Amino acid sequence: MAEKGKQTMEIAYFPGCTLKNTAKRLETSALGVAKLLGLDLRELPNWTCCGTCFSLAEDNLMKQVAPIRTLSRAASLGYSVITTLCSVCYNTLKQADLFVKSDPKRLKKINTFMEEEANYEGQIAVKHFLTLLDELGEEKIKEAVKHNLNGLKVGCYYGCLLLRPQSIAIDDCEQPQIMERLMKALGAEPVYFPYQVECCGSYHTAVHPEIVARRAYRILENARENGAEIVVTSCPLCYFNLKDRQKNIKEIYSGFKPMKVSYFTEIMADAFGLTKILENG
Repeated sequence: MAEKGKQTMEIAYFPGCTLKNTAKRLETSALGVAKLLGLDLRELPNWTCCGTCFSLAEDNLMKQVAPIRTLSRAASLGYSVITTLCSVCYNTLKQADLFVKSDPKRLKKINTFMEEEANYEGQIAVKHFLTLLDELGEEKIKEAVKHNLNGLKVGCYYGCLLLRPQSIAIDDCEQPQIMERLMKALGAEPVYFPYQVECCGSYHTAVHPEIVARRAYRILENARENGAEIVVTSCPLCYFNLKDRQKNIKEIYSGFKPMKVSYFTEIMADAFGLTKILENG
């Protein structure tokens, strides 16, 4: 974890669509721990969808308008850093930012599409909330702990979009440790399991739930085999596939035993004694 440092500046916060609906617990717990740690997150006014998925077509500049508009609005309000909790939102915003920064012609053209917005000049740093916590420092996290987790064995599940492509990864794409450092600071015992960076099945859940159930089974059982008592994640889609698809897993694998799945921020809220936030989330 990075050296402990002071965090006094205001940080633009982009929630994204899911955190206002099915992933409300992720937002509620995150905002609670951020406030306790002194991270001044300010939700962007009039935010819109990030665009959901980064377009791989380099000539599809219109697909980049949604994420760049978000960055433009944050920059126009004077922010230098924008953070998000959703892995999909982070991946989309970060890749779009690098996409336009690498080619001034692209940026100029996209700015012409956004004639009612201030020109974006690439002045925003896109950081996932986990990165902010890592920069804050391990000692700062430890100071906030009121309920030590007493060696709770946690399997940290990253999935795809926090670590791929490598250009936007928040940690090593094969052996990440950023969530593990956080869990250790909370008093938990992170356990390594090989499937922690495997895809959960993503949007196949909408049309092929049985495929996702089989993938989720392998991930959860791999975590269990390596000693995990709980699996934590950051991605709302991963959370749904690993937690809510367990009913589908039982239909395929009769001997499957349920595994608890939580957002990493819920574990933090528990350790910080923010039980009312969890109850109301």
